[in-house]
Amino acid sequence: MKTKSKALLMTLCAVLLVAASVLGTMAYLTSTTGPVTNTFSIGKIAITLDEAPVNVYGEVVEGARRTGNQYKLMPGHKYDKDPTVHVEKSSEDAYIFVKVENGISAFEADTTIAAQIAAEGWMALPSVNNVYYKDYTKNADNDVDLVVFRNFTIAEGAESVSGWADATNANITINAYAVQKDGFTSAKDAWDAAKFN
Repeated sequence: MKTKSKALLMTLCAVLLVAASVLGTMAYLTSTTGPVTNTFSIGKIAITLDEAPVNVYGEVVEGARRTGNQYKLMPGHKYDKDPTVHVEKSSEDAYIFVKVENGISAFEADTTIAAQIAAEGWMALPSVNNVYYKDYTKNADNDVDLVVFRNFTIAEGAESVSGWADATNANITINAYAVQKDGFTSAKDAWDAAKFN
């Protein structure tokens, strides 16, 4: 019996040895991935508004662009004035608006400021007086300059128009605004949502 026990013990040891070696070499199939990392940047729209420097007779002079000029009005005289909206490169798609309040419209010659605004491609904003807009599409390479109008002319005989004596108190005021296009179906919707009025 001793031999049987010994043989059984040896057989058991051999089975355990085989089982241990098989289980020891067994491995699970595995795989791993790298992480998914999200990065964010913030969209922006950046605009400025200025015009060329001129003397009181509306003649362009040397110097940096500025935010206003003074003029001496005379009937029949043409004045340079080029208000320009500068849209910074990489600005998001946007509606660019200008509000032009023209205090000298009663004294203008045939080529009016309003006619020039239309000729420069600005569209009148429906149901909003004196506001015009353009669609801007993102340009990552260059700033974009949007001229509003280029000059104004005082009509011959303007001195006989009612209110001429008060023309020295008149102003041409231009303001520029921008609203992202994303999320709006029209320029009017964007203007109304921004509440610029």
